[in-house]
Amino acid sequence: MRTLCSSTLIGEFFVIGFAGLVAMKDDSLTTSTVWWVCGVSMVLSVLLCGTITRPGGVQLGWALQIGLILSGFFVPVMFFLGAVFAVLWWCSVHYGRKVDEIKARWAASNTAAQGSAGPDAA
Repeated sequence: MRTLCSSTLIGEFFVIGFAGLVAMKDDSLTTSTVWWVCGVSMVLSVLLCGTITRPGGVQLGWALQIGLILSGFFVPVMFFLGAVFAVLWWCSVHYGRKVDEIKARWAASNTAAQGSAGPDAA
């Protein structure tokens, strides 16, 4: 799960940065506000890569997805991109957990097979 979720978060890192460049063209937003919000979001996306497997990591990822969608009020294309990344996030979490379960079953079966073979089987 960690690899899939981290890949999604790194992709978001770049999308947030590019959205910040677009948001700077909005006269109602100050440059410092745009970069503070984008900077915090970008740092959060990178930090989340390391906390995915910890308690609350996935929930923080969902909070980032909601923030990404809500940023569409300032950069309209972010409604679409935020929704795309929310779907990617769901897929990363859902299928990542399935992959982790398969890996755990495979490792358990290999350990059991090695244990039943014994040292004299070779």
